[in-house]
Amino acid sequence: MASLVISSFRSGLIKGAQRYSSNCKYLKRGVQTSQGLLQLSVNEPVAKSMKKHVVTMVPGDGVGASLMTSVQDVFTAAGVPVDFEEIFISEVQPSQSASLDTVVESFKRNGVGIKGIIATPADAKGGVLESLNMKLRRELDMFANVVWIKSMPGIKTRHKDMNFVVIREQREGEYSGLEHESTHGVVESLKIMTRDNSRRIAKFAFDYAIRHNRKKVTAVHKANIMKLGDGLFLQCCHEVAAMYPRIELDTVIVDNCCMQLVSNPHQFDVMVLPNLYGNIVDNLAAGLIGGAGVVPGGSYSHEVAVFEPGARHPYAEAFGKNIANPTAILRAACKMLQHIHLDYHADMISKALYKVIEEGKIRTPDMGGYSSTTDLTLAVIDNLNL
Repeated sequence: MASLVISSFRSGLIKGAQRYSSNCKYLKRGVQTSQGLLQLSVNEPVAKSMKKHVVTMVPGDGVGASLMTSVQDVFTAAGVPVDFEEIFISEVQPSQSASLDTVVESFKRNGVGIKGIIATPADAKGGVLESLNMKLRRELDMFANVVWIKSMPGIKTRHKDMNFVVIREQREGEYSGLEHESTHGVVESLKIMTRDNSRRIAKFAFDYAIRHNRKKVTAVHKANIMKLGDGLFLQCCHEVAAMYPRIELDTVIVDNCCMQLVSNPHQFDVMVLPNLYGNIVDNLAAGLIGGAGVVPGGSYSHEVAVFEPGARHPYAEAFGKNIANPTAILRAACKMLQHIHLDYHADMISKALYKVIEEGKIRTPDMGGYSSTTDLTLAVIDNLNL
């Protein structure tokens, strides 16, 4: 199913490239054959011989398939030595979905993947409370989610030059999926916090700070009210911080954190949060730099890394309209390339993307413009290797 969906979007993208070829400056290398966009490539060899990396690709729901088409075509144009193993999985289209076991096996075998947003229905179909996303994280033990909040020149925002990281524990807390109706009209939702998961997400955050030359980790909590659950999380952060004397530990209550983010986000460097707070804060932070269409993210276990948009919205209302912003997924794809040590290609694609955004001539509707997904993708391709 995924191949059919993505092929249909690629066909539309190629036709779009042919349609624009006569009057668009972003096609100065031209599209002369039925292969269209796939013939656009950099002028020089991009790297010495390397083995092909196999990467699991899960398009997701909504606009996911069209965004993955952008990734594939930019990678083809840039000569990236990656082959995609495409698998479609969905909770809202179960009849067309592969099994969870198939996806898990692919991620484990390849060790790295790129994923669109899998929509989660608001109702509990068949009494199932645990979403497909939650099941996938549990099976792969993807305990850490990272969202990179970095300002992009060319996108007008209230605050400038922001550069911080939101690290979220995503195995437990309110996302444990443990709810029941104890008596009619009374629902109990269990918030699970464990020392093991609290310590390992804290250690992940401090390790990240060390590896990336960050100076401060801010632990976000509500331990003044949830004294046992959030108190345990906060205690674990202090215990781990003692092992990293060169990294400053700061703590802030989550409601105050939200106010501080919108008033003075520059005070933050690396943030570490329990599950629910992290989900709220990373979406708030995404709004600070331009919205869901520009923010990259990634989820990690000890053996698997899966890269995805940082703000988890499938944007189903834009399906088939060719208006979705591919910036977030392209930035996530560059993070993926860095993860598998293809830094040359990551740098080339990033520079091309940033150049297009900074010029401001190609803007999708979420950025205040009228350009399409196709337009932005072609612009990035045309600026490769400059």
